[in-house]
Amino acid sequence: PKTDIVFLKVHKSASSTVMNILFRFGETHNLTFAFPIGGGNQLFYPRHFLASFVQGFSPSSPQRFNILCHHMRFLQPEVHKVVSSSAFYFSILRNPVKLMESSFAYYKGASAFSRVRSLEEFLSQPYHYYNPTYGDRHYARNLMTFDFGFNPDGEVSAERLQLMLKAIEASFDLLLISEYFDESMVLLKEMLCWDLDSVVSFPLNIRDSSTKFPLSDTTVQKIKDWNRLDWEIYTHFNRTFWERIDRDIGRERMRREVKALRQRQGELARTCLQGTGSVAPKHIKDSSLKPLQHGSARILGYNLKQGLDKETERMCRRLVTPELQYSSALYKKQFPPKSP
Repeated sequence: PKTDIVFLKVHKSASSTVMNILFRFGETHNLTFAFPIGGGNQLFYPRHFLASFVQGFSPSSPQRFNILCHHMRFLQPEVHKVVSSSAFYFSILRNPVKLMESSFAYYKGASAFSRVRSLEEFLSQPYHYYNPTYGDRHYARNLMTFDFGFNPDGEVSAERLQLMLKAIEASFDLLLISEYFDESMVLLKEMLCWDLDSVVSFPLNIRDSSTKFPLSDTTVQKIKDWNRLDWEIYTHFNRTFWERIDRDIGRERMRREVKALRQRQGELARTCLQGTGSVAPKHIKDSSLKPLQHGSARILGYNLKQGLDKETERMCRRLVTPELQYSSALYKKQFPPKSP
């Protein structure tokens, strides 16, 4: 199994669920994480990543970490300084239309969105609300482009797009697609030589459907035009994703693997969870399992069954622990607080 991994955690793309998979694998195999200094949950995002943002990194004796997966704005030469040269790089993309709708709910406080009532209102005259010089502008335009380290306001020329796609292809071994999450996990398992249980997950950091709104065809088109760089990245890597599946796995085997993954997830849900799945924040009984609430989104969580044996309880708890709590626990384990 591969144990040196860089995951570019692209915002609002099922990346919290992927992060939980990496946290669990890292914890089970006693791997080290490249944590933000002080144990925060972002590597000084939205600044471009620097090796000096990582707790325990020092240029004089560069320590290599196994897993780098916290939010960052990608800058490969700096990433190289903190992971082994043979590390496996991957990321996950999401349809920019869904991504923008999600971003609007989640980052309602961002400067570009704070003065509008709806996404439609913003898109009717985006430059009226959007200012390219503001530090939080990226939440409102080409968010994936930004996370990969590029300029979200760059011109959309065929030449520039080619350079951008080539740069991403040169840096990353695998780009997953969140709309095909299960297929993505099968592909990831294959590439990393992991077993099935390592990539099973419950969806984390997801919104209650009451805060999601359908978009008209006109709005969808406006979102694609406004996020043209993201749209080009997404369509390109959605295509190469399926080419990869056809080449390395085949559709028939993929169907079987996805079925096995879903069956295992169902088994774990019946073992671990009260009820059938996620619940609204107010119904989460264990406060340590409550996800952070953000913007106008209502983030769902889980309740564990009572009376599980110790070993099962520990496995189940790992599956449903929200990102911030899990990250903080792993940080304390890797950097134990010094006793006074």
